[in-house]
Amino acid sequence: MLFSDVNSAASLTVSPDRVQHFIFDSVSLTCEGNFTEWRVMTVLQRNPSYYNNCWRMTGSTCIIHTWDSDTGVYWCESGSGEFSSAVNITVQKNSIYYPYNYVPILVSPVHPVTEGASVSLSCSLRTQKILSNVFFYHNDKLIQNDTRGELKISAVSKSDEGFYKCQYSGRESAQSWMSVKVITVTVSGADSSSSPVWLMVGLVCGVSLIIILLLLLYRCRQSKCSCFTRSIQSESHSPGSSTNHGVNQNETHVYDSLQHGTADVYESIKQFKNRNGEHHKPEGSAFYINVQMGAAGKKSVCTF
Repeated sequence: MLFSDVNSAASLTVSPDRVQHFIFDSVSLTCEGNFTEWRVMTVLQRNPSYYNNCWRMTGSTCIIHTWDSDTGVYWCESGSGEFSSAVNITVQKNSIYYPYNYVPILVSPVHPVTEGASVSLSCSLRTQKILSNVFFYHNDKLIQNDTRGELKISAVSKSDEGFYKCQYSGRESAQSWMSVKVITVTVSGADSSSSPVWLMVGLVCGVSLIIILLLLLYRCRQSKCSCFTRSIQSESHSPGSSTNHGVNQNETHVYDSLQHGTADVYESIKQFKNRNGEHHKPEGSAFYINVQMGAAGKKSVCTF
């Protein structure tokens, strides 16, 4: 029979702390937890369909004077309905070949062994607690050919789970199940609820940093443009630049006047004659002034 592991505030302690016991042993089963009313429940191997109460309770402790019929599964139950994890209790059987004093038992832990922890298994007689020249079996397979006093596992893994038994002087113990409890790391509710908060904080910080960088880039471009404008203005205010600018502007006005000026301006220049009726070609400076005035006032050149 195998025990069931239950996560509960209640627990069951067995003394002596082992699965197998000799006949006529006194075994104490104590219920622990923040409850005032306890009872020890059992399902016996000889009658697995019937639940029993421990009839010899002292406070929260049940005392059993073992007999082979006491082999079964035991657990604690509180008055409010809390259950502890169940444990296996195996009582040595009488043998028709050997007296019970010569039948060994396997000493193994009652509760599951945590993965990565160390554990020791040994073989014992009622008259001799420590034995040498013992063979150990795991799931009916001999673990090692040499004999030893005990079986030590320094770091238990899930593969070590299973049935174990020992053999001494050709006599075998009953087999017992050793369970391995695997530790799983879980995220608490507080940590899981704070994860989205930290995600949002990181997102806001990232967006803010990008905006600041864009603003700095924009200010830098603006400052470069302003410096370029000031340099152009400083060049335009220099004497050489002023003269050239005036000439270029006048040339532009002349070109615009010639290209887009009115017919009156053109005719006034064409028909400009002296008093003798001959066409007179004005000097370059006069022509320049007349055209400039015509571009500025349009009809004024015609009346010149």
